[in-house]
Amino acid sequence: MIYPIIHDPFFLSQKSETADVSDKPVINDLLDTLRANLDGCVGMAANMIGIKKKIIVFCKGSRQMVMVNPEITAKFGEYETEEGCLSLSGVRKTKRYRKITVKFQDQDFKYHIGTYDGFTAQIIQHEVDHLEGILI
Repeated sequence: MIYPIIHDPFFLSQKSETADVSDKPVINDLLDTLRANLDGCVGMAANMIGIKKKIIVFCKGSRQMVMVNPEITAKFGEYETEEGCLSLSGVRKTKRYRKITVKFQDQDFKYHIGTYDGFTAQIIQHEVDHLEGILI
């Protein structure tokens, strides 16, 4: 199901809760909503569709990836960049890392550890910030 995008800074600034298997339908709704917004969006966190659960989806090339309960465990190569967000108007400066390691569960709730760099790492950091209630 495609959900409307939340624009309320108060709601978006609240921390998300740990997701579990009962939240599996949220993954599909988040993927549907991302696909409906691919013209202006490369990643989404569940709170962007009004659900305060630790679930993100993002584009990695032509694929849409899912991370449940992502936790960035290592960061390398800090830099400053500008980002926009589907939930908030405008572009803002923020600090990111060129390479990150993430511990997460996939859509079947199996654990993984992955290392990401470049634009993919930037997208993941942006979406994890959403889960922590951090607005850029």
